[in-house]
Amino acid sequence: MNEPHLNPQHFLGAVVLQAHDAGSNRVTTWNVIDGQQRLTTLQALMDATSAVLAQAGSARYASQLESLTHNPANFIPEGESRLKVRHLNKDHDAFDEVMSAEPPIDYASLKHSDSQIVRAHQYFTTAVTQWLGDPAAEDFAAKAEQLASVIQTDLQLVTIELLSAENSQEIFETLNARGTPLTAADLVRNFVFQRLEAEGGDTKKAYKEDWPFETKFWTKEISVGRYLVSRSSLFLNQWLISRLGEEISPQSTFTRFKSYVEHQAGHKMADLLPVLKEQANLYEAWTEAAARPDGNLTTVEMAVYRMQASGIELLKPLLLWLHEPGRDLPTAVIDEIITAAESWVVRRQLLRLPGSDLGRIVADLIKTNMHTAAAELADRVIGHLARLNVTSTYWPGDDEIRATLTTESAYRRFPRARLRAYLEAIENSFRAETGQPHVERAGFPIEHILPQKWKDHWPVESPEAEQERQERVHRLGNLTLLTKSLNSKVSNGPWVSKRKALMEHNTVKLTGRLLDVDSDWDETRIDERTALLVDRMLKVWPVPVGHAGKVVDPQTKAQDWVEIKHLLEAGLLSAGDKLIATHRDFAGVEATITADSKIELNGKRFGTPSGAGNLLRKRATNGWYFWSVADGRRLRDLRAEFLAAAGPSDDAQLALIDE
Repeated sequence: MNEPHLNPQHFLGAVVLQAHDAGSNRVTTWNVIDGQQRLTTLQALMDATSAVLAQAGSARYASQLESLTHNPANFIPEGESRLKVRHLNKDHDAFDEVMSAEPPIDYASLKHSDSQIVRAHQYFTTAVTQWLGDPAAEDFAAKAEQLASVIQTDLQLVTIELLSAENSQEIFETLNARGTPLTAADLVRNFVFQRLEAEGGDTKKAYKEDWPFETKFWTKEISVGRYLVSRSSLFLNQWLISRLGEEISPQSTFTRFKSYVEHQAGHKMADLLPVLKEQANLYEAWTEAAARPDGNLTTVEMAVYRMQASGIELLKPLLLWLHEPGRDLPTAVIDEIITAAESWVVRRQLLRLPGSDLGRIVADLIKTNMHTAAAELADRVIGHLARLNVTSTYWPGDDEIRATLTTESAYRRFPRARLRAYLEAIENSFRAETGQPHVERAGFPIEHILPQKWKDHWPVESPEAEQERQERVHRLGNLTLLTKSLNSKVSNGPWVSKRKALMEHNTVKLTGRLLDVDSDWDETRIDERTALLVDRMLKVWPVPVGHAGKVVDPQTKAQDWVEIKHLLEAGLLSAGDKLIATHRDFAGVEATITADSKIELNGKRFGTPSGAGNLLRKRATNGWYFWSVADGRRLRDLRAEFLAAAGPSDDAQLALIDE
């Protein structure tokens, strides 16, 4: 006995839907969180097939398919679209137009005829028409029934339905682990317009006027460390940091945004969106200015350019925070803060120090100074950076930079784009003395004055002299920028001919200054110029007067014993001082230092910072990191300062406890 024939079924994947809060006299609505493309494609196929069947007289099957794409008119308020799937992004108008057009559709006459959605609809119309064949044929009715059945029953989707209050992030991470995941910006967009609709806002108007993230600029993928993220997702992460003053991992951007809007923002989405757009537009303007190859840049734009050259995004939350709508800081204050913060970052880069802990400091700067007056802000920020005194975060002083760069093989040690930005900064410093514009940011070649292949035309007399010369080939003082590369013969040729070529083609002061002297280019000249260029870099990226960049790592003094009473005795704390919780779940919670060296919190007294932290978190807590003082420093920073002042002592019986 033969088995009955079964139609093959096609599994198209999963769709995640999140319920809207129920409304009266309306059809049930869901937000499509994942699967927008699949649903859009299926809707176009169903609508095109329905139109072809209706034109051929198969009204029954056409009506069945129409019920999958259009809601019954008696359930829809007058004037609203009957479409079951509604787009909130850039495809909205094209989708609505083609799905609402009366058949037969003249696709060429549609306003959005060049849209991918319109072209897909046209393709399905052509393919279905060809497959069904002549409506007068004997097998047409059977084919129409078969096609309608396949579309309705044999194309299968798994739907995951979430309540409006449920968090969808874990679902996305699982479903998209092996495919293309939704970006944080996608998730934020879905949430924003769902909430806006719940507030009774005009989602269509808001999408057109206040949601800037659908352009090529914002959808471009940006390299952040080892990962690529959309620029819109990166911006939203940085914007949140600027608002909250806390580190936020890229994976937490959506959940943190949702939490911020629901519990901390204090604004309707209709009010928050224009603020978000204003800062996004400013961010885009900075980025586009930094990408221009010529013209002077502002301090902010130059910081963005140098971050791009260095492959970092570290200071952008700080830039957004300084330009938060309503803050209205004077340009001079903003420039002073950015110059200091950039100096802190660049000096650490020059020493090739790790940057993994710097994001925390940027967040701390923001959180600590959210309510600082403009007149005090620059001093507070600079003071905060200057007090950092552990290896992972400190601000290096002049002596350490000089000692390192004097013998550093800069050409080999620094990424090329970063090194070029350093040389451009020196060039701009020279140009500023005569009022000249900034050097072009056109990727000028970096030239070795003493050639890398120097032995043929730059010989020395002894092996010792050869070693001395080779050690200087890649040092800063032997490097310059040229407007165009020299050919290899000139580049590797003797100093006389090379100097002549440089004089003929050079317009860069960085190069011109080394041509002023007729003497040979040798080790002494390289050392002198290295010292000159290092001094210029220290001028471009200064530190406060007297700042030495002293480092004291508490971890290296594990035998020392520090308690709150020691900080009180040293004048680093005073009775009555407030300690402020740094953990985001306890933001704003304060404890008080008492005269008997205790920490008072919620009517209880604790002998250690960790004891007070444990009370809040209900778990083991490192109180030296958990609590900060009014100026933003954590207790660990005060502890390090105490140890630095105490120095080594045979008599001191101090040890770090409470770690």
